[in-house]
Amino acid sequence: MLDKFLRDQPVNPRTDTEKTAITNRLKRIEGQVRGVQKMVEEDRYCVDILVQISAISAALKKVGYEVTERHIKHCVSDAVKSGQGEPAIDELMDVLKQISK
Repeated sequence: MLDKFLRDQPVNPRTDTEKTAITNRLKRIEGQVRGVQKMVEEDRYCVDILVQISAISAALKKVGYEVTERHIKHCVSDAVKSGQGEPAIDELMDVLKQISK
């Protein structure tokens, strides 16, 4: 695995545009979760709640794919170029196994 220091210090920090885009998506998802909570409190129809949960799950997956793509294109690519490719790839594979359970 990569040293904790390397993980805490990104090689290519996210741009302000990237941060804003991800943050805005997460805020929308947060709003969707609050909406589902309200639906439960209001005893709304189960199928309507399930549809909203599915939408939240899809939105989170999309954010995850975008973060993964950036990680591969920047962090893993830079690690390979600097001779640290093997631990970076191992770390990526470990997290992909974890999130695909």
